[in-house]
Amino acid sequence: MLLALVSVALIVADTLTPLDPLRAFGSAVFGGLENAASAGVRWAPGQHRVAELEAENARLRAELLAARRVTPSPAPADGYRALPAHVVGFGRDGTVTVDAGSEGGVARDMTVFDGNGLVGRVVRSGPGTATVQLATASGSSIGARLEGSREVGLVTGVPERGLLRLSLLNPAAEVKPGDRVVTLGSRDMRPYVPDVPIGAVVAVEPAPDALTRTALVRPFARFTALDLVTVVLGPLPDAAAPAKDGPEKSGTEKTSTEKSGAEKAKGA
Repeated sequence: MLLALVSVALIVADTLTPLDPLRAFGSAVFGGLENAASAGVRWAPGQHRVAELEAENARLRAELLAARRVTPSPAPADGYRALPAHVVGFGRDGTVTVDAGSEGGVARDMTVFDGNGLVGRVVRSGPGTATVQLATASGSSIGARLEGSREVGLVTGVPERGLLRLSLLNPAAEVKPGDRVVTLGSRDMRPYVPDVPIGAVVAVEPAPDALTRTALVRPFARFTALDLVTVVLGPLPDAAAPAKDGPEKSGTEKTSTEKSGAEKAKGA
């Protein structure tokens, strides 16, 4: 009964007044506890080396993502700055908590993916942790396109089935099971960078009179087994652009990414 009254009070308060300061406080306190508990579990000899390898893994994932991109980059450089993070908590509202926050450069509306595909976007960031809304969450809405035909649409979550629904703008667009779906990309690459694999079409929904063509998509990411993920902090800095035609580019990219990884490792 008490919990019900508290819940009602919070809903009313959330409607009448902004709760961002309270959420930030909760993220700092409870996120820190989750982070500490996770770090304690993972602590073992050689942990620093593991952190270095995870930073390298994030850098390679970001390079692979940039290399497979078909959409022209609006950024001066073609690569991404990336940061590794571990999932340390699962929420009931289609969110997860990761052990990287504003101290590592993580901010709201940043893309999060893993070795399989898109995970979601950052919706809140505390000092040492951040909250990520999963792509399958009920409130999730992602600009997307078919990787092959480049037809554009919108992907929304179908959490009760663990699937996604793709709504193509062209009602006559050809789509079939097995077609791959990727992110469309957002302005300034936030909240989503382009061409991140989302999933594959498993069924085309019959709707002959609909204004859009819809299909169910099975996401590539395993949302019930998330662990090591990569946060895209943004494009590489301008300084990397002139090095595109010279040997200094790789060194600059490496330094930028390794710096992020080293800072993360230092805080782990």
